Amino acid sequence: FYWGANVIINLFSAVPYIGQDLVEWLWGGYTVCNATLQRFFVLHFFMPFVLVFLLVIHLVFLHESGANNPLGVKVGNCCIPFHPYYTWKDLCGFTVAWFGLAVICCFFPFSLMDPTNFCEADSMVTPKHIQ
Repeated sequence: FYWGANVIINLFSAVPYIGQDLVEWLWGGYTVCNATLQRFFVLHFFMPFVLVFLLVIHLVFLHESGANNPLGVKVGNCCIPFHPYYTWKDLCGFTVAWFGLAVICCFFPFSLMDPTNFCEADSMVTPKHIQ
């Protein structure tokens, strides 16, 4: 996580005039430190909740106005109601996705991880795969 934060934040140094100040502001100092990693961890923890909230808002607005075509042509006789058709389709899709995620998390928790994730971060040594 340390080296990922270091690389991604250094991309902001390419912004003209304010790049270095922006990098130092994102770091919270003059280098990636514990506070930086904690901020990014919190950001990565809350981001899925924000996305789920936006998804629910999107579905509420879609439910109220209905699916529309880009030309704006109103055709009343060929519309499919949102509920129950799209509601059941979305619920089935969510159920299948959650079941697949639960199987991976419960039975194969380390299958999608890289072994270097278990190494302690050392700011004095760059990992070989980054060099």
